[in-house]
Formats: sequence, C-alpha cells, structure tokens
Amino acid sequence: MAFIDVVEWNDAANDVFAWKFGQNKNNNLSTYTQLIVRESQEAVLFSKGQILHTFGPGKHTLNTENIPLLRRLFGIPFGGKNPFTAEVWFVNKTAPLTIDWRTDTMRYRDPEYGEMVPLAAEGRYGLRVEDAERFLVQLVGALTSFTARELTDHFLGALIAKTKSVVIAFMQTNQAGITTISARLDDLSRFLAEPLKEFWESYGMLLTGFYITSVDLDASTEDGKKIAAAISDRSAQNIAGYTWQQKQGFGVANNAFSRGGDMGVLGAVAMTGMMGSGAGPAMMTPPTAGMPAAGGPAVGGQMGRKEVFCARCAKKYPVTSNFCPHCGNKYNPCPHCGSDNLAGTKRCVSCGGTLAADQANSGVVCPRCGQPAPPSVRFCPGCGNKLT
Repeated sequence: MAFIDVVEWNDAANDVFAWKFGQNKNNNLSTYTQLIVRESQEAVLFSKGQILHTFGPGKHTLNTENIPLLRRLFGIPFGGKNPFTAEVWFVNKTAPLTIDWRTDTMRYRDPEYGEMVPLAAEGRYGLRVEDAERFLVQLVGALTSFTARELTDHFLGALIAKTKSVVIAFMQTNQAGITTISARLDDLSRFLAEPLKEFWESYGMLLTGFYITSVDLDASTEDGKKIAAAISDRSAQNIAGYTWQQKQGFGVANNAFSRGGDMGVLGAVAMTGMMGSGAGPAMMTPPTAGMPAAGGPAVGGQMGRKEVFCARCAKKYPVTSNFCPHCGNKYNPCPHCGSDNLAGTKRCVSCGGTLAADQANSGVVCPRCGQPAPPSVRFCPGCGNKLT
C-alpha cells in the first residue's frame, strides 16, 4: 500500500475558493503524512462523512496527537506509521474582487416619463471564505474544486431575485429615474450590500466588496431599444434646437419630394420647420375668438401675417393679393393659420386644420369672403354678408 507523504496546494488561483487534494490519486494517508498549509489557506480534513480537524497556516503532522478522532474512528495507537483513509480540502482565504454579475430584465415605472421601462443592472462583488467548515459542508459537496464561476452559477437565481427587488425598492423610495440613477450608484451599492452580506454569511462567506457599475435601459429588449432611440432623438432635438413637430414636417416634405410631389405642397409643408422666418409662429397659432378665420387677403392680415408662401410655386407674396404674382395661383387661405393651400385640399399642410372646402359639407360658405358658417346662421360671421 502506497502512502502519501506530503499534502499541499501549490498553484492556488484567486478565482478558486476550494480544492480537494488527491482528486486523481489514492487517499491513503498515514500518521507520518506532512500537511503544508500556506498563509492564504486553511485545510479541512474529512473522513467517513465528518470533519476530523481544521488546520491553519503552517506544517502539520497527521497523527493522533493532533487529531484525537483518528483513534476513535480507526483505532490508531500512538507511534508507528499507521494508515487511514481521508480527504483533505484546501480553502483559499484571499478575497477576489473580480466576480461579475448582471440581472435580467426588471420593469420599473419611471417617474420622469410616467411609463414602464425595462432596466438591467450589473456590477462586481468580492467574497472571502470566513468559515471554512460551513462553506465546505453547505456548498462543495461532491465537487473536486469550487471556483468563482461555479459560485455565481450556483447562486444566480437567488442573487438576481434579491438584487432586483432591492434596486426597484431603492429607486421607488428615492424617485430616481433612468436619467438620474447614475448619480446614486454609490448609495445604491451600500443599500444593496447590507441584505447580501447577511445572505453570504449563512454560507460561511464574507462579502468584502459590492459595487453596482450601471443601472440602465435593457437594450436587449424591443421596447428598450425603442425607448433608448426616443431619448437619443429628444436629446438631439434639444441640442439642435428643433421640435418634434418640425421634424415631422420636414419628414413629410422629404417623402413628398422623393415621390415627385408638387413643389407648392413641398414649400408649404417645409414652412412648418421655418420657425425663425417670422412666418412659422403665426402659422402655428390658431385664431382668437371672434376673429375671422378664412377667406381672401383679410385672413392673413387679421392674423398678423404680412406675407404668405404660394402653395403651388412656394414663392412669397403679400397677403393683400388674391392671386400669386409669380404663378397666378388663387390664394386659398387656411381658416385657422392663414397658410395658402391648393384647391381641393381638405387639410391644411401647415397646421392640419380642416379647410373651408371640407367644412362646406356641413354648412354654407360666404360668397364674399369664403368664411364657412353653420347652416343655422343668416349672416357671415367674417364680413357680415347676408347668406342665402
């Protein structure tokens, strides 16, 4: 029978928490076997399913003087080279801080946007084996080694569940949203470390560090991608100085141009984005109560407009003109904003309001000024002309 003379662990790695000696050899030890335990290690001797002894750093001889249980289990007397079968586990007592973690998607109602958004958190934590016996009994089992990756996989479900609930509770309590939570990551890390510390202590481990590196939109989901794109688009609009409505107006103009649309329509649509020209604000402002809202040159003037863009040729001319001096197109003003529209158009290309041609289906149109009026009135509310 061959005996093992020296038991030690030479190539301990930072990501390995525990390693069993002799996993590819026999476990025949003797009372002359030397056990060498290094400064960052602790050794635990198992036999017949129970712990015989725990050894700290140093050089130890496995005899009945150091291990009284050997005499009871194997009947080994003092002196002599007596054999026995046992397992020696080495536990790494260093503190690796390179264990990464990430949650799956968690839903949270953002206080800024008022909608449910998908979030994901990630970070890093460090653990150290504090109680070697408890750690080996509860976690190692039939394994021959126990690494940081195996630890993460083993506790993935419990870790994610606890992390998600604490992160959501913290954000709700502090009314933190996806645009402000980054400034609170240190507070959130400390808040989450306390319950996790108790969790790991029950397995004989000490949480030496816990850090949350990000809490952000989960871009792996479809709605997360859309929300991220919308936020990016809004930021670009704020920096460039244009609004969502203006962007839509330019988009309509580009689509019409690509399809060979009428240049007059293109010019009128594009004017929704020309807020710096003086015409834009007036085009977006609805008429006030009691003010005539349609017809002839009076409409633009009463709305504070001096010029209008032709719906056909897109050239500018005074609102006092009944026809475009450049192409001869008749001025067909919108009753809401005064913009020129092509004949037969049902909706204003600038403000989207209903035009007089469409309103005439539910009432009458004044023959003098073109003001639409309900069927029940007898006089035009725009010019006072008697209606038939």
